[in-house]
Amino acid sequence: MKVIKNKALFLDRDGVINIDTGYLHKIEDFIFINGVFDFIKYFYNNDYLIFIVTNQSGIIRGYYTEQDFEILTDFMLNEFNKQNIKITKVYYCSCHEDFVENCTCRKPSPEMILQASQEFNINLSESLLVGDRESDIQSGKTAGVKFNYLLTDHFSFEDIINNFELFIKK
Repeated sequence: MKVIKNKALFLDRDGVINIDTGYLHKIEDFIFINGVFDFIKYFYNNDYLIFIVTNQSGIIRGYYTEQDFEILTDFMLNEFNKQNIKITKVYYCSCHEDFVENCTCRKPSPEMILQASQEFNINLSESLLVGDRESDIQSGKTAGVKFNYLLTDHFSFEDIINNFELFIKK
């Protein structure tokens, strides 16, 4: 019996979902990036599981608590729910090499992606990752994610969808 694997969209949080203001932890400072809901809905409506994989070293640095992160995450997930988008799971790493030796979860490590892959039976060769830093892209490539996109001022959500559609139509 053949086991069907799921496709996934992996997203960094700060700089991809919301404007990166540096150690974001307050709801009133959370601003969604223009177009993010439509972008994620495109993949959600095409049967992709949606994951957020985010480094959150502000926790270990003492800028905010794990509870602050959870409150902000609940707010964000509720906003996605209002848009009829279900985020499958949020993975985060609160480590930083200045405070924790031998951390295995902080991007560019692929650990969070690999954990999601195992937990939710993900076919990484049919999945994609969107990040705003090279460490995000390195994480996706190392994990075996086939499509890795760096979101920049010159490469938008629409560009990613258009580029991705060209690949899947081949």
